[in-house]
Amino acid sequence: MNLADIAQFRLGSQQIAGTKFKTVKDIVAWMGAMQAQDYAMVKWAIGVRLPNATERVIETAINNGEIIRTHLLRPTWHLVSADDSYWMLELTAPQIKAALKSRHKELELSETIFAKSNTIIEKALRGGKHLIREELMAALGKAKIATGDNRASHLLLRAELDGIACSGATKAGKQTYALLAERVPKTKPLAKEEALAKLAKKYFTSHGPATLQDFVWWSGLSVGEAKLALDMIKPDFVSKSIDAQTYLLPNSFSIPKTGKESVYLLPAFDEFIISYKDRSASLPFENHNKTISNNGIFRPVIVVNGQVTGIWKRTVKKEKVIVETEYFNQPSKTTKSLVEKAAIRFGNFLEKKTELNH
Repeated sequence: MNLADIAQFRLGSQQIAGTKFKTVKDIVAWMGAMQAQDYAMVKWAIGVRLPNATERVIETAINNGEIIRTHLLRPTWHLVSADDSYWMLELTAPQIKAALKSRHKELELSETIFAKSNTIIEKALRGGKHLIREELMAALGKAKIATGDNRASHLLLRAELDGIACSGATKAGKQTYALLAERVPKTKPLAKEEALAKLAKKYFTSHGPATLQDFVWWSGLSVGEAKLALDMIKPDFVSKSIDAQTYLLPNSFSIPKTGKESVYLLPAFDEFIISYKDRSASLPFENHNKTISNNGIFRPVIVVNGQVTGIWKRTVKKEKVIVETEYFNQPSKTTKSLVEKAAIRFGNFLEKKTELNH
């Protein structure tokens, strides 16, 4: 096994190169969690893993509370199956809170203020109300809680980390917040060791081959917690050493056959790229800065046979979507033909005609 094999294997484990699942919730549950600060793009991240799905299908699953958009793992938004929301929050929220302590001190956000804010947010959302950010900020403003200077984001973030608020149904094209307890029935808490093992098993099954360092990055756990998690799941996995790195794979692994060329238009912040500390298996060093900006913006990528070979962008119009490509090297005719098919698939996902410029 070499780095190219790792990239090909990940296309399979991440359900990009064919999937065994048929529902949005099943895809998200398999992945464990999917980074979701770019809401439009994370919907395509599910769509690329769920053939024939449309944006409306994913939106419906979110509106129905089958999957939840909230802050967990690392301090950014993720999509998670409703069934996994409570135990994953309980496991990872403490480390996010600890990481944000100094920032909260700068913003003069104390535990007293958070407690008051949480109470107001909970009261405002009670009874199945789904409110946009501005409506919640108005409620906090009435209670004399300052929301300027980025405090609003941290007040809402804390309500999510404390298991009070989560994503609600879209209202007039805007994201809303709802009460987690009203969206998802409360589940029995997991013991910490059980939760660690469950998270590790999800990650290495859906994202493998991957390393301990990859898991630490993705999960936000401490190295000690991550090592403990790996020790508990090792019987179900095998280790492979490549270039002084140790990768974990499921016991049932086999190197995928790569007879046909494969091309995918993956969204910004897709798990195929962002979920690894070391991205060299799919993203050569010379193309890193073309794909990921200095301030951490992950661009939509063209992936050929598991390798990032270019970037793309879309412009959505009323009846069509314009897809523009930028290749790092001159593509073959076969690649360009497959990119065209991938672009049409993206258009079908949006239920629009595709205009490709490449």
